[in-house]
Amino acid sequence: MAKPIQTIQRPEQTEEQKKIQSLENLLSGVAENKDSLLETLNLLQELHDSGIMDALGSLLKSKEKAAKIAVGQLTRQPVTNMINNAMAAGGILTELDPETTSKLAKSLTTGLQKAEQGLKDDTKIGLFDLMKALKDPDINRVLGFGFNLLKGMGEGLKE
Repeated sequence: MAKPIQTIQRPEQTEEQKKIQSLENLLSGVAENKDSLLETLNLLQELHDSGIMDALGSLLKSKEKAAKIAVGQLTRQPVTNMINNAMAAGGILTELDPETTSKLAKSLTTGLQKAEQGLKDDTKIGLFDLMKALKDPDINRVLGFGFNLLKGMGEGLKE
């Protein structure tokens, strides 16, 4: 009767066999992705021809100097002011009702179109035209909106 198997011996590959297997895997991957590899090579050639590859290489070689310059530029007063203003504007936008903002933007667009048409017509506005305009519901609505806007801004400035 045969002896039971005590150990399992796995065939070990030599370094040469591992290299051959690795090359076969690489060739298989190249064959499967031929089109994308060719496009990548064309892109790299275009970057090289335009000089961008040289610039990127130089930038990577002097990365510490470039980082110091970038940090120096970002910490300048105008840049920090811009970042702070952008953050404040973002905070304001989060408090506004999107529907109101959209409605205001659309009405601003309509108003600008009417203003442009008025410039083309080049009509003179007299005192009686202003008095008559106050009775126009559209103009009255905008004036009320403007007065309330100014009142709210004044209250906000008081705080």
